[in-house]
Amino acid sequence: MNRRSPEPFLWMLFSSGGMVAALMVPILLFLFGIAIPLGWWSPSHAHLFAVLHNPLTRLVLFGLCALALFHWAHRFRYTLYDGLQLKRYAVPIVVLCYGGAVVGSVIAAGLLLTV
Repeated sequence: MNRRSPEPFLWMLFSSGGMVAALMVPILLFLFGIAIPLGWWSPSHAHLFAVLHNPLTRLVLFGLCALALFHWAHRFRYTLYDGLQLKRYAVPIVVLCYGGAVVGSVIAAGLLLTV
């Protein structure tokens, strides 16, 4: 029986998570960390509420959260393997890293569905 490795799929999640995070996180940090607190832009509560309740906005935010978590999981996994030389603990590292990304994605989905 020839079993295929999930490695290409995990590398795809890693690269797409890095790209999405690199493009979207700086914009969100600028808007909600600098522009709004300094008063450069002051959206009304109703406007932000309407934007957050748009299904497309929720989907984009979920994609950002999930892909960023899987990017972290893959990077942290290989940091533990190569940087700390812990490859002998491969199974628990994989379970904890990617399991943490799955749990975080489920929590993000739950939060976005209840807002």
